Amino acid sequence: MRLNKSRIAPLADSELDPDMKETLAKNFNGRPVYNIFRTLARAPKAYKSFMRWGGYILSDHNSIAPREREIIILRTGYNWKSGYEWAQHVRIGKECGLTDLEIQHIKDGPLAPSWTPLESAMIRAVDELTTDAFISEQTWGELSELSEKQRMDLVMTVGQYTQVSMMLNSFGVQLDDDLELDTDLAK
Repeated sequence: MRLNKSRIAPLADSELDPDMKETLAKNFNGRPVYNIFRTLARAPKAYKSFMRWGGYILSDHNSIAPREREIIILRTGYNWKSGYEWAQHVRIGKECGLTDLEIQHIKDGPLAPSWTPLESAMIRAVDELTTDAFISEQTWGELSELSEKQRMDLVMTVGQYTQVSMMLNSFGVQLDDDLELDTDLAK
């Protein structure tokens, strides 16, 4: 984690206005409301727009299969040194079928032995987008197995989680109680 305390504190239940209480209740339906959402609740209109776009990225409307989407999200979070993002999506990635070894290999990059050629190309695309905001011709060609929409969704997923990582890192959103910080992202 880049910060050991919040710059912008998540709202406690007692600080939520009635509209936001209703919105969170509807969105989370009795499930815990994570610190990221309690922090974004300080900007209600932004929160609502964020949830719509993020909802697309994590939905079946995103044409990247959930397992591969989580590889993309985890590599994005790792590249941006977002301890919170990494911790949340390790859990989600495992629910989508990623193994502990594959999660380790996400940190190792596109040449790790777990990856198919397409998975390696997707990780390389994430690396290029998070360093140069551009996928090279070579990597684009290596993604030829993906449809045009899948390539678009890959770029949009990296863009969404780049934004998320920037917010988490800059706002100092701290881990929820049920998350564990990866030692590689401790600073």
